[in-house]
Amino acid sequence: MIETGAWTPLRIPVFRMLWLAVLAGNVGTWMQTVGAQWLVVGEPGAATWVSLVQTVTMLPVLLFALPSGALADTLDRRRLLLGVQMTLFCVATALTLLTLLDHMRPPLLLVFTFLLGCGQALTLPSWQALIPEIVPHDALPAASALGAVNTNLARSLGPAIGGLLVAHLGSAAVFALNALSFAVFALALALWRRPPRTPTGSPEHFGSALRAGGRYVRYSPEIRMILARVLLFVLPGSAVWGLLPLVARDRLGMGASGYGVLLAALGAGAIAGALLMPRARALLSTDRMIVGTGLVYGAALAVVALVTDPFVVTAVLAAAGLAWMMLVSRMNVAMQLLLPNWVRARALAIYQLVFAGGQAAGALLWGQAASAFGLAEAFGAASVMMLAGVLTVRVMPVHTSEEEDRTPAVFWAEPHLMLQPHLDDGPILISASYRVPDANTAEFATVMEEVRWSRQRTGATQWGLFRDGEDPAVFVEVYLVPTWAEHLRQHRGRLTGQDEQVEERAVALADGPPEITHLLPHKTN
Repeated sequence: MIETGAWTPLRIPVFRMLWLAVLAGNVGTWMQTVGAQWLVVGEPGAATWVSLVQTVTMLPVLLFALPSGALADTLDRRRLLLGVQMTLFCVATALTLLTLLDHMRPPLLLVFTFLLGCGQALTLPSWQALIPEIVPHDALPAASALGAVNTNLARSLGPAIGGLLVAHLGSAAVFALNALSFAVFALALALWRRPPRTPTGSPEHFGSALRAGGRYVRYSPEIRMILARVLLFVLPGSAVWGLLPLVARDRLGMGASGYGVLLAALGAGAIAGALLMPRARALLSTDRMIVGTGLVYGAALAVVALVTDPFVVTAVLAAAGLAWMMLVSRMNVAMQLLLPNWVRARALAIYQLVFAGGQAAGALLWGQAASAFGLAEAFGAASVMMLAGVLTVRVMPVHTSEEEDRTPAVFWAEPHLMLQPHLDDGPILISASYRVPDANTAEFATVMEEVRWSRQRTGATQWGLFRDGEDPAVFVEVYLVPTWAEHLRQHRGRLTGQDEQVEERAVALADGPPEITHLLPHKTN
């Protein structure tokens, strides 16, 4: 693998243009949240309205992450993003005008905030799934780290800029700039001439696309382990993001400006982590990085629980930001490199769902803990949970298998049938008969377990391996696919080079290729 620097992907004009446009959009989103919260601070029950603004901002990600990924995998991603940004521009413009006319009441503001959140939920899976199309394979880790830099820069800059604008110009100015950020992203997408892509088969229906995305993750042990590690890190780690305003005010006595300093420390640490990622990735395995970042973040949580010196806490928060960025970026890179293009957006949407859900659940958990037992106790418990998660690495290791070939491989022969089924006919039962020498039977059965994962990732809902009672040398693999169209997608683009290698290992243990049959549903007149 050719080593790339932290900023190498920004040398690619298309990536640089879109990255800057996404940064503008992310900054606008944070500014929007500040403006919306400020707009309701003078209302009766302000605390409830302010918290609801944050809730309706995050809720669409939890509700629509997987549907958004399905749309991004079934539609043209560039056109989808362009349409979403143009719609968001119209929504944000309407919000700005109604605010200028003093017609914006809290319930209506929540509706607009929810609509803008829906647009962001649609944007994220599509954008992340596009990155491997824009940058070379070797630059994916750096591109993923830059994505984390983008998010943390926006998290640091957005509230600060938004607060200044609200103080001097009012919330409408912030809403207007947010609308402008959507226009900038739309312009960047319009200027990008994405190379045309050849369709690999019939279009997927929305419902079947949703099921296929869930099925891929369910039958991918490596993906499931990445999701588990992310949850084990984010759940305790969210104590910092959820309780930081209270730390600044109640434990450190720093006030609003001090809160900004703490946020800046987290952001600076994240940027430092991005700069160190290429070196760290070359020196540390994935599991060692999980251990290292968990120990650093757990120690930072413990320091926040025990120390009230602002300078010390600011310094450890910078270390926490570094650890957070390195772990999240490493897991995101692993996802990107493991996923084939046909299901990338759906699987990344599930990743975002786990990530956002872990943050939301963690914020609720640690908020309740702080209310019941105190801030120091909540951070202490979060530290213990983080360090306990580190101890599980031996029993829950992450095998990223990044050198495996995940590019599409069309190696199955086209089926030639006397009965021609309709694309929606199903279920379809496929059988493959192998003759295996007695000396190879144990190893063959082991390899067929890997074949099983391949079949079920790409479309099979049920799978089994059977042995002929009359002729013990004959093994019969059978699997059920919902429709004929779904089976054709296995033939024409869902399988990868890694799937091909696994099948070749199975065939090498048998006396030649298997005999394939396709059993169709019988239709009575």
